[in-house]
Amino acid sequence: MKTLLNVAGLLLLLGNGVISAQAQDTAPATITEQAETSERRVPLTEAAQVYDAAGGLALAARLRTTALAATLDAPVRNIQMLITNRSSFFYNYATGWATFYDASGVRCGAGLWKTVAFAPNEAVEVDAPGLRLTCTPATWRVSAANLLTAMRDVTQPEQPAAPPATQVQPPAAAPPPPGTNRAATLPRLEININGKTLPLQLGNPLEIVVGQERVQIVVTPAP
Repeated sequence: MKTLLNVAGLLLLLGNGVISAQAQDTAPATITEQAETSERRVPLTEAAQVYDAAGGLALAARLRTTALAATLDAPVRNIQMLITNRSSFFYNYATGWATFYDASGVRCGAGLWKTVAFAPNEAVEVDAPGLRLTCTPATWRVSAANLLTAMRDVTQPEQPAAPPATQVQPPAAAPPPPGTNRAATLPRLEININGKTLPLQLGNPLEIVVGQERVQIVVTPAP
């Protein structure tokens, strides 16, 4: 019985080791395959393909410059290439890199290219003025740094309908104090005594002398 348990344990350890080794062998292959899909190096005579963020084919580029025999002492400073828009989008602005590798796969130069108003199925010749190529390249690749599409090519998410506006009733105005409206509508008041005109104000007493008596007159609104 003890021997059977030892054999079973040994088989279990061997099985785990095989599964672990298979996982380690397959994982790097998947990563490499994904990287090559987006930035695959090709010979100088072949077209380099550029993919967008969604994995779709966006651009294709071909070299126009054929004299690329460069060294550290005599680098190549620029190249010409033809880029074609293979997507269905209109790119307002597109930029990227053209990168070159020697026969050993070592990078020996990279230059930035750009173009504007790039329509679908349109081809445009661009250069890479910032390039400093220091070898005779064997392969190259082209990548995109910016692919800005027109607004009409971008699907806008549906906006939820705005809730109906709630009509807010303004607060009721406080009633004016008694006599305010009445006083505001009264004309300017005056009193004429023997040809002498004196102003009258509601609630303000007016004193006059009648004979030997002093008379006080107060004008108030009727209730």
